[in-house]
Amino acid sequence: MQFRQQALAKLQSPEELDLPVRFARPQGWLVLSVTIVVMAAASVWAATGSVASTVSAPAILTHGQGSYVLQSPVAGQVTAVLAKQGQRLAADAPVLKVRTEKGETVVRTVAAGRITALAATIGAIISTGANVASVEKVADADDPLYATVYVPAENAATIPGDAAVDLTVQSAPTQRYGVLRGHVKSVDRNAQTPQQITAYLGDSQLSEQFTKDGRPVAVLVRLDRSSGTKSGYKWSSADGPPFRLDSMTMASGSIRLADQRPIDWLLP
Repeated sequence: MQFRQQALAKLQSPEELDLPVRFARPQGWLVLSVTIVVMAAASVWAATGSVASTVSAPAILTHGQGSYVLQSPVAGQVTAVLAKQGQRLAADAPVLKVRTEKGETVVRTVAAGRITALAATIGAIISTGANVASVEKVADADDPLYATVYVPAENAATIPGDAAVDLTVQSAPTQRYGVLRGHVKSVDRNAQTPQQITAYLGDSQLSEQFTKDGRPVAVLVRLDRSSGTKSGYKWSSADGPPFRLDSMTMASGSIRLADQRPIDWLLP
């Protein structure tokens, strides 16, 4: 009997048209609106925005002209060392004296520069072609410094001209002085061999360090100048370190790569 009454009641109002329409609550409208706005913003960003990325690699500060390894043209015993490490010398300047069977010979610089390392000492016996010094090719003390960043070869094509570079300098703690600012001057598209790096830096140990993960590409970075810092270059901090920078100082460079459109990597 009970089921019969329920069936009759259902027949009287099959679609429940007599019930009031229930609208969404204000909280539901708010959630829906926010969702629509977020989806619209994401669509616009995917179509018009860009993604910035960087590549980090070891670097070294130099004067941009490279160095050379000075070798002895004769075999014999070193009797005098005429130059000091850090000293600037003109081309054909005396570096050391070597006593040979035919008399005393003076070993001289090939080009003007600064002595960055001396391998010969008084009394040492050296052979012909022995490395006796490393000379950085710089004629003027006011020549600007550059940074050479040795980046993986696969990243070379994505480095744009004049890209911004942040350099963490080994002798200037980042927490205190910030990073050194610069921009890409040139990118060598050919991967560097250990021999090429040794010839440029005048240091075989550095070439081994820079090529331990493969042959890198050399990126020359122009340091941003500033008259308001002691170093003469621009830093992320106001003043930077309270000292001048020396060449052959180790650093780490972070180079901004070409921006990529999000839609390029969001779509398969």
